[in-house]
Amino acid sequence: MNNFMISAKRFITNKNTVTIIGVLIVLIILYWGYKSTIDSAVNPVNVPVANKLIGPQTEITSSDIEWKVVASAGKPSSVLMRESDIVGKYTAVNATVPKGSMFYSDVLVNFEDLPGTWLKKIKTDVNGVIDTPYYLAVNMVTSFGNAIQPDTYIDIYMRAKDESELVIWGKLIENVQVLAVKDMSGEDVFKDVSSNSVPAYLYFGVPEELHNLLRKALYLSSQGVEVVVVPHGGAKPVTGDVEISSAYLRDYIDALSAVVPTDEEYVETLDGTTPSTNTNSNSNSNNG
Repeated sequence: MNNFMISAKRFITNKNTVTIIGVLIVLIILYWGYKSTIDSAVNPVNVPVANKLIGPQTEITSSDIEWKVVASAGKPSSVLMRESDIVGKYTAVNATVPKGSMFYSDVLVNFEDLPGTWLKKIKTDVNGVIDTPYYLAVNMVTSFGNAIQPDTYIDIYMRAKDESELVIWGKLIENVQVLAVKDMSGEDVFKDVSSNSVPAYLYFGVPEELHNLLRKALYLSSQGVEVVVVPHGGAKPVTGDVEISSAYLRDYIDALSAVVPTDEEYVETLDGTTPSTNTNSNSNSNNG
């Protein structure tokens, strides 16, 4: 027994033996690492792919997805692997997902990241009549220090002077929902709050009648008419539809505006007479 222990000790402490054992250990580690890499590369995985061509700015639904088995090595790191990370997203502007293609994180975006998405928020009434899109220019001061945000409500006031130089001031339109706030470059101000973007425009939708009224008021700026945005305030919360708040201010604007004749009225003037552009402060048929 003692002779066996002595022989074993001599074998283990032999330099050649130690070298051989070390080489064997290194070879085993290299083989294990190589085998793991190969197994990982060829290991089949299930990935979601498009079952049809999906165009730009299109919402992805579960019906757009099927599953395909691919080798791990053929799956880029930007591929989305979970259906929950895909459904509800939109393809980016000028981006498509071909049939059979995987879904990549740099191709899909949130709805809010698409340009012009505020237009899709414009209201439609029960008769299918959609509001008219409109925007007002603002700055850091007139937006109350960037306090007016999307989905908040504003009232639109009007300021002017009458013939006696007396100030006319009042609420023209109320209950207007802001749909987007953008800077001079057309970027959403609140998309990245760390960028300290300065608001330049408030976007919203209003019924055509009010759209025409606002247009008239802004075109009358040379005559001292000014519209002012104010965050919706007062004792009661926002209720009801967007509406004219002051018939007096509406009539004041109409009194300074020419009435556009209807097509029927215009046809009657084609005998050589000039279409009437008389003002009519009580007419609502053509003032929007």
